[in-house]
Amino acid sequence: MKKIKNIKDVFRTTGTKRGAYSVGLTVLVLAVVIVFNLVIGQIPEAFRNIDVSSTKIYEISDTTKDLLDDLDRDVDMKVLAVKDETDERITTFISRYAALSDNIHVEWIDPVLHPSALTEYDTTENTIVVSCEETGKTTTVAFTDILVMDQYSYYYYGTTSYTEFDGEGQLTSAVNYVTNDVERTIYQTTGHGESSLSATVTDLMDKSSYTLSEVNLLMTTSIPEDCDLLLMYAPAADLSEDEAQMLTDYLTSGGKLMVLLGDTSLADLTNLSGVLGTYGITAANGYIADPSRCYQNNPYYIFPELSVSGDMAEGITSQMVLLTNTHGMTLTDPERETISVTAFMSSSDQSYAVTEETQEQGSYALGAVATETISTGEESEEASDSSSEDTDTSDSSSEDTASEESGEDLESRLTVISAASLIDQSITDTFTQLENTQVFMNAVNANFEGVQNLSIEAKSLGVEYNTVQHAGLFSMLMIFGIPAVILIGGFVVWFRRRKA
Repeated sequence: MKKIKNIKDVFRTTGTKRGAYSVGLTVLVLAVVIVFNLVIGQIPEAFRNIDVSSTKIYEISDTTKDLLDDLDRDVDMKVLAVKDETDERITTFISRYAALSDNIHVEWIDPVLHPSALTEYDTTENTIVVSCEETGKTTTVAFTDILVMDQYSYYYYGTTSYTEFDGEGQLTSAVNYVTNDVERTIYQTTGHGESSLSATVTDLMDKSSYTLSEVNLLMTTSIPEDCDLLLMYAPAADLSEDEAQMLTDYLTSGGKLMVLLGDTSLADLTNLSGVLGTYGITAANGYIADPSRCYQNNPYYIFPELSVSGDMAEGITSQMVLLTNTHGMTLTDPERETISVTAFMSSSDQSYAVTEETQEQGSYALGAVATETISTGEESEEASDSSSEDTDTSDSSSEDTASEESGEDLESRLTVISAASLIDQSITDTFTQLENTQVFMNAVNANFEGVQNLSIEAKSLGVEYNTVQHAGLFSMLMIFGIPAVILIGGFVVWFRRRKA
């Protein structure tokens, strides 16, 4: 009995009571944590992961959200991969993306268990097959296009690391392609020493579902009929007179032409200059220097002033575009009253057009758009009269006449940018925070009515260090809030025990 009494006395001591309290509290906390994890586990994967990275790889832009909000066709995504072995960043993003629209249906197919699926969809493992039954169009997105590997590290050091995450850009491009009935073709001119478009730019065009082809104007008698936009990128040599006339005829029939000037000044491209002069765009002598808006005190590396609106302003937030060694342009009165010309990119009024002999101060246009509304009403009557007299009219002529008789006005559009450096890879890939490619793609898309810029660039996976100077609310909470709560709580417990 004495031993039992001693045991009871032990449990009645202050230390034992405190120990029992601590054990009970620990058990309660563990129970809460277990229940909390069970509850969280039932939440869909799309909402379980919180994106706290500085690059926000899971963050989906308003461009994609608007596209998915207006999506009225069912899109199937067959993911041919072993889900448990797939990079968590890809599985999480696919889940988040699909959650934005009820019209997107995702199905994971294990190619190990179902090897015939690879043959059925004519593709390889670790690929997303995106299709739309209503349009009958299908495309694929490889995991290697979403998680871009650092090829340099792989081939030289044998290490596997990733430089970019392009989940949104690839999936949005695929959804837009399979649900869009309209296909647009951009022809790039050759034969005048033109530069080649960088992989960055061609990738953005591909994301917007543009078909990019080439045309040598010296080897043809007219612009291809399926040309929706003719692109001339940094020509080093002038057009022939026949080519200049071809461009003139193309524009006066409602064509779209975009010219990016390179190192060769427009003043040295006589025939091309004549075509642009008709639309009120003429060359300024020399290179443009702008000491008031330059990069690291180099007046020839300038940040132009943007005057964009409508489609041209889509996605433009920072208003920061870098141009190097650019020629300038001046806007004059066009030759026809039906033509209107405006600048959307220009230097400041503190800039200079610099030659070896002179420096002329003023504001110069660095990007301009000329448009002309072409009425087909009168032409349709003449075409109708001539067709009644000529019984040997070809099928193509009949189609042209029919389109003219519809009375719909056409709009020709000429876009001229005086610096090909706008999309130079050394700038676009080095200064990813600038909006060079956004301005360029907006200028391209503005040629097509109702087209939205869906060229979403990949997000960098480079290591970024979080500092208090750039900390957001979450970082401030982690750095200061939680430690402060722990310290204060510890002090309160210590103070109470000290008094006891």
